[in-house]
Amino acid sequence: MSVERNYLWLITGASSGFGLALAREALSRSHTVIATSRSVSSPGMISLSSLGAITLALDVTSPEDVLSGIIAEAASLVPGGKITHVVNCAGYILEGAVEETTQEEVRKVFETNVLGSVNVARAVVGKLRETRGCCTKWAVSGLTEGLADELKPFGIRVCCVEPGYTRTGFLTEGGGHRVKAERVLERYDGLGFREGLNAYNGQQPGDVGRCAIAMVDVLTGTGMAEGKEIPVRLVLGSDCLDVVRNKCESTLRLVEDWEAVSRFADGQE
Repeated sequence: MSVERNYLWLITGASSGFGLALAREALSRSHTVIATSRSVSSPGMISLSSLGAITLALDVTSPEDVLSGIIAEAASLVPGGKITHVVNCAGYILEGAVEETTQEEVRKVFETNVLGSVNVARAVVGKLRETRGCCTKWAVSGLTEGLADELKPFGIRVCCVEPGYTRTGFLTEGGGHRVKAERVLERYDGLGFREGLNAYNGQQPGDVGRCAIAMVDVLTGTGMAEGKEIPVRLVLGSDCLDVVRNKCESTLRLVEDWEAVSRFADGQE
């Protein structure tokens, strides 16, 4: 039987979607939660505060010293102040083909979705070394793998949570997480991408509450994950499972088809 620990979660992007569901699940297990978002006045953040979470305004694109200060302040509000889990959920989707998006639009989404995770990781690594904790991000795959190797010697586990299509407000127009490129080119009309997002919204097979249960179990080694090591990747949802399996199989076929050319590049003895 697993022994219950005093878990302290720091969750970014906690005002809605995965961040909100994860914070609620952790709170339901009597864990301590520091929930952050750009604004603490949203309905989601207000509800978390009423459930006992510590809510703070935090922009993941802020300078490192600002982030470090806010995180230190947050930790000081908790007896002991030792963060055990950091979960980066802040992010949004930029709707548009590459040709339609501007450099500024791409820069902004990259700063939030990618550099935001790097910024938070840099700001909390020192605290995680103290607790041999866990850092996770549910979108940035390559970054997670590199960070996992880098932090493993310090006893810090890093996990990339890869959910399939899940029923949240992420695809809802006007919901704040789906930003359209200002430039729209007619040549991309009729390809089904824009229409597909609207058609799929509300029909996603994944349940965010069940995802949150799985995430807390896996990241704490309890419940369905008791006795197991935290994986570097956690795939959630049967649709995502099929995509990952098909991708692995197609990559193996590609390697086999071009093996002779790959080996040709080796130097001669």
